[in-house]
Amino acid sequence: MSLNRFRRGLNIHGLHRSFLQNSHRGFSRSLQCRSSKTEPSGAKDVRPILIERSLQDIQSVDAEVQTGHSYSIYPRHDYPVEASPFAELSHKDKYNLDPQSMMDQNATVHRAYIALGSNVGDRISMIELACREMDGRHIKVLRTSALYESAPMYLEDQGHFINGVCEVETKLSPLALLDTLKGIEVALGRQKSVKNGPRNIDLDILLYDNTTVDHEILSIPHPRISEREFVLRPLCDLIPQASLPPPFSGPDFNTALQKFATSNKNSLPLTPLSPNLDPISPLGVSRPTLIMGILNLTPDSFSDGGVHPLEPSLLLPTLNAFLLAGVSILDIGGQSTRPRAPQVTAAEELSRVLPTIKFIRSQPAFDKVAISIDTYRASVAHAAVSAGANIVNDVSAGQMDPKMLPTVADLGCSIILMHMRGTPETMTSLTDYSTSYQGDVVYGVASELLLRVADAEKAGIRRWRILLDPGIGFAKKKFQSLSLLRKGKLSPDLRSFPWVVGASRKGFIGDILGIKDPKRRIWGTAAAVTAAVQSGADVVRVHDVVEMAQVIKMADAIYRPAPE
Repeated sequence: MSLNRFRRGLNIHGLHRSFLQNSHRGFSRSLQCRSSKTEPSGAKDVRPILIERSLQDIQSVDAEVQTGHSYSIYPRHDYPVEASPFAELSHKDKYNLDPQSMMDQNATVHRAYIALGSNVGDRISMIELACREMDGRHIKVLRTSALYESAPMYLEDQGHFINGVCEVETKLSPLALLDTLKGIEVALGRQKSVKNGPRNIDLDILLYDNTTVDHEILSIPHPRISEREFVLRPLCDLIPQASLPPPFSGPDFNTALQKFATSNKNSLPLTPLSPNLDPISPLGVSRPTLIMGILNLTPDSFSDGGVHPLEPSLLLPTLNAFLLAGVSILDIGGQSTRPRAPQVTAAEELSRVLPTIKFIRSQPAFDKVAISIDTYRASVAHAAVSAGANIVNDVSAGQMDPKMLPTVADLGCSIILMHMRGTPETMTSLTDYSTSYQGDVVYGVASELLLRVADAEKAGIRRWRILLDPGIGFAKKKFQSLSLLRKGKLSPDLRSFPWVVGASRKGFIGDILGIKDPKRRIWGTAAAVTAAVQSGADVVRVHDVVEMAQVIKMADAIYRPAPE
């Protein structure tokens, strides 16, 4: 870029004296800044020097990045958010920035990894807002890690942090990317505090292609990656076999993480369900198993069709019994997914579920209960979440409606991806796992669930918003369902995802016990629920909420005892 072109793209009139004095010479490419403020006196002699020096920095940075080499301009030093050369300029309402001018449309597309952190306010919501801001500022979020909660590392007298990493694609150069991230922090209200102190949002560049950067305000790779378990762990969700770029040496990130294996302060993954319900921590040793109560508003579900009235007020005794038993999630469905069940229209499905969702949300007693909508239709999911549902429970994991995953991404809610092959009409003929998985149904289910996770991530769903369900009885024979109950989520790739198990009253229980009436399978369900807790279930989906609540409480006491 020529100097004249740079100057034409930058209107320097009206910049604050404080900005000029604090500038660290990190201007973005062709940054357009317009303000109606009067030019401060004494600034004329300063600006040309700053702009010339900034242009030299950017040209040097861009040239080195394009060739994949490292560069070093100034020794690094830390600076507070307010002192960032773009802290004020990045506030759109104040300076009317044109984001398009911050990047070269003909530039190479770069891959970067951004650390996400927060320990003030609604931490998860703040991180999600930051990701949406990135998507809107020419930083496309491709994938995210799980979110992990950890104790503060340097300044310990503060709240716990939630940390994650996102993989992004951008045409911004390293300095322009830094500028944009700092602008997002300011836009989201980050304010200066003590070093390493509380912050509502923190965005750091960890890696940028295979490039190293040594600038006075930016070092890539981030110099503290290897000492921070809360950075290595989410990085391993995305690129476990990667390592630091040359000239740095060291093991891959997964190996580097092993040095923290014996620590009692390791980060734990979190999955949010609803604003008033604590997130699930699937690796918590003493975590409680959550009860998901089934509320089928269908005339033809396999075990409770026609049991629950469509008039919401008539459901109140059942709902109160569920609440008293300790239900955490109400799973509401208006379309049966039993084998060969007739398919109703989306309008009919909505007419069954929406009144009940709205009624529950009108009852203050259920404020801390999450609602999931059991549907495979995107239109039903959208309407249900708009009415107050928090979770989408899709038996097809997005396979039966191509609009489902993008819809959930736009809604920003959590989703349960269940394993099923085919459709409810065809699934009973798709139980052969011998060809691709040597007959190992646990390995087959894990492998195919990971494909569904990849689909969800590609659609824009954050990893921390995903729960997995092995689909007991769906495209599984009796012995296969038993194997899944026995072994749970053995695959290490599934460990950070909450595990939802729905074995309640299923046909395999009836086959084993010789009981045809699903309502009489309560004792077999109790055994299956206990096995699910033992093998790692985080949520158990049941019909008989009152009875299974006692079973779960006892199973938790055996397998997940609280510290004495």
